[in-house]
Amino acid sequence: MNLKKTIGLGVMAVCLILGAYSCKSKEKVANNSEVGQILEDLPCEKAGKSDKKYFRAFSMATSSDLSLSKEKALLLAKQRLVTLIQSNTKSVTDRYVNEREMGSASEFEQKFENLTREVADETISNIVVACEKSSVLADRKYRSFIAIEVDKDDLLNEMNNRISNDAKLQIDYDKKKYEEIFNQEMSKMAEERGY
Repeated sequence: MNLKKTIGLGVMAVCLILGAYSCKSKEKVANNSEVGQILEDLPCEKAGKSDKKYFRAFSMATSSDLSLSKEKALLLAKQRLVTLIQSNTKSVTDRYVNEREMGSASEFEQKFENLTREVADETISNIVVACEKSSVLADRKYRSFIAIEVDKDDLLNEMNNRISNDAKLQIDYDKKKYEEIFNQEMSKMAEERGY
């Protein structure tokens, strides 16, 4: 065998090895891609579950810009948190009105729901970020995960402050009874979510 053939075979062998290696590394990227796979354990998901003391929400968002993916995830989580607070306080208000057997129940209920909406919207400014993580996907996009929370006592205190400024609501409002029902609903929600 001449020297040219030996070098040629050596170069070809190196090319084949490098080619095979580059194919393998591409395979790893493709296998690590989340495309078509079910994500069973999402970062921050557990930190986004409400319990007896906190209203919590979890969200994720994807974008080609990291800060935009974080902003989108936060916005979605805030929307979910407001919806959760409103839903929970509506249940509390319905039970409270039924148990108190008021004469002007529908007026009280309507005013209370409006108040709840306002308080829920304002409470969002007091959120705490419980968890925040981001990852880069194979297509170079960013996926951000976030969990936020608000203390139920902060919400109750704000409700009590608002009610004390409204003479009509104050007449039909029994703070102790309302808080008792509120705490029962929080416990019920926590049980439904396995906490």
